[in-house]
Amino acid sequence: MATGQLFSKTTQALFYNYKQLPIQRMLDFDFLCGRETPSVAGIINPGSEGFQKLFFGQEEIAIPVHSTIEAACAAHPTADVFINFASFRRQVVLSIPSNLDAAASSMSALKQPTIRVAAIIAEGVPESDTKQLIAYAKANNKVVIGPATVGGIQAGAFKIGDTAGTIDNIIHCKLYRPGSVGFVSKSGGMSNELYNSIARVTDGIYEGIAIGGDVFPGSTLSDHVLRFNNIPQVKMMVVLGELGGRDEYSLVEALKQGKVTKPVVAWVSGTCARLFKSEVQFGHAGAKSGGEMDSAQAKNQALRDAGAVVPTSYEAFELAIEETFDKIIEEGKITPVNEVTPPQIPEDLNIAIKSGKVRAPTHIISTISDDRGEEPCYAGVPMSSIVEKGFGVGDVISLLWFKRSLPRYCTHFIEICIMLCADHGPCVSGAHNTIVTARAGKDLVSSLVSGLLTIGPRFGGAIDDAARYFKDAYDRGLTPYEFVESMKKKGIRVPGIGHRIKRGDNRDKRVELLQQFARTHFPSVKYMEYAVQVETYTLSKANNLVLNVDGAIGSLFLDLLAGSGMFTKQEIDEIVEIGYLNGLFVLARSIGLIGHTFDQKRLKQPLYRHPWEDVLYTK
Repeated sequence: MATGQLFSKTTQALFYNYKQLPIQRMLDFDFLCGRETPSVAGIINPGSEGFQKLFFGQEEIAIPVHSTIEAACAAHPTADVFINFASFRRQVVLSIPSNLDAAASSMSALKQPTIRVAAIIAEGVPESDTKQLIAYAKANNKVVIGPATVGGIQAGAFKIGDTAGTIDNIIHCKLYRPGSVGFVSKSGGMSNELYNSIARVTDGIYEGIAIGGDVFPGSTLSDHVLRFNNIPQVKMMVVLGELGGRDEYSLVEALKQGKVTKPVVAWVSGTCARLFKSEVQFGHAGAKSGGEMDSAQAKNQALRDAGAVVPTSYEAFELAIEETFDKIIEEGKITPVNEVTPPQIPEDLNIAIKSGKVRAPTHIISTISDDRGEEPCYAGVPMSSIVEKGFGVGDVISLLWFKRSLPRYCTHFIEICIMLCADHGPCVSGAHNTIVTARAGKDLVSSLVSGLLTIGPRFGGAIDDAARYFKDAYDRGLTPYEFVESMKKKGIRVPGIGHRIKRGDNRDKRVELLQQFARTHFPSVKYMEYAVQVETYTLSKANNLVLNVDGAIGSLFLDLLAGSGMFTKQEIDEIVEIGYLNGLFVLARSIGLIGHTFDQKRLKQPLYRHPWEDVLYTK
């Protein structure tokens, strides 16, 4: 592996398996370091394509999303680092074969000629898979960091994912500019601790790598120490190993053979394992106390004998680093670092709002529902209460439309209206449109909307107008004669009166059912009775001028609103004006239109073409 520097201020990466937070942390680090271009060139999210919006400083940018590794590498040939956030488990999403597990996706990336470094974040990658990755990387002069790694960082230039934690920690550790120390560890968590320690007693990190805690890491401690040895800016190395395995002994051999010419300060953690009578497994898969050679004590002694600076305890580790650094300064091998003030990272709006630093106007107002708590609420009523109390559709409509719990007779009336208006056969305009659209092969929503678009003044949309005109006439004290004749003079047909089929001697059964329910349950039916009087007068003019279902619902809804005692006059006027009552017809008829769509699909009906003999062709 040896060679030298892995990353630079122009390094760009491809990020596999989209995770918003680590990508944003990378971009924030870029901004902190003064990079001109984002370090994330593209995102690979199997089965998805498009863009993801993220922030680069204060600027919002769109990062391309690719569905395959191959496509991403072809689109971004200068991106030579592959950051793999895939699970170690094989994933199947909608049978997309490209949704690979950590090992398979990493191998796929390493086989791309543009990829030079692969960082595998996942823990638990099968050892046999890791061995294959290591063998392929060595044979093709590529670098694997991980598995089970947090990644790595080159101070002031590039970082992988969540390396070094929060921006506050990065600033505290002075990682926004390069120092003189090369650091390598097995542990990602302990890396953060050492970044702090090193920043306190030296000029900071130049490059830091966490190789991961698995038994077979893709690259070893000695691999990176030897690489640091070839980087002129690195003046000393700090190594944090751990008990278990023999990785540290490869570093011992490199030191003995004189391959490492710069000072190395090292410590192997896990000396407490000897306090236990039996074999102990620590946090990492590779941190397992075994034989004497695997012990922290044996490794520390071997490193000390090979020439590394090894303290007597972890507590003395920081002091050993400081003393070694001071010695290098005395030798004149380190040029003092010019301290710079990093730019302020803009704070996300939601965080700033929560902390009370800013206030921002909302863009939507909602008074009918709230989904912010443990469960959604309709007009303040929790979903669990709705179910536990046995509420029906009418009760839900009363909460969401009227923002109050109406009496049971009111919600029952709403449900009756929905049932009676759900469908009126295949020949009415709405159903006809839906049928034609469904037979054209269109989807459910298109077919439904096609039928709904016919609802208006001539079809099903007269409920509001009927309520509006009946209310105005009744409230002004007009007789049925005065009302009808005044409408006639204005050239306006009386909404809610008239039917193409029904007659005075063949009334609409739906109207009769609604009137019967209202007379039984409503405290007052004054508007309905007025509508009946108007019908009596219009029937004297023509036998088809009967009170239709629109007129019945419109007048009875006025009685519901007025008789319940739960609405003011102003609220009733507003409900009629806004179009609540037509909403009832739209809701009800949607049931039937959906049914017609399914019916045509189920019957596999062909494209509809209107018969030419049913058309009057004329000049």
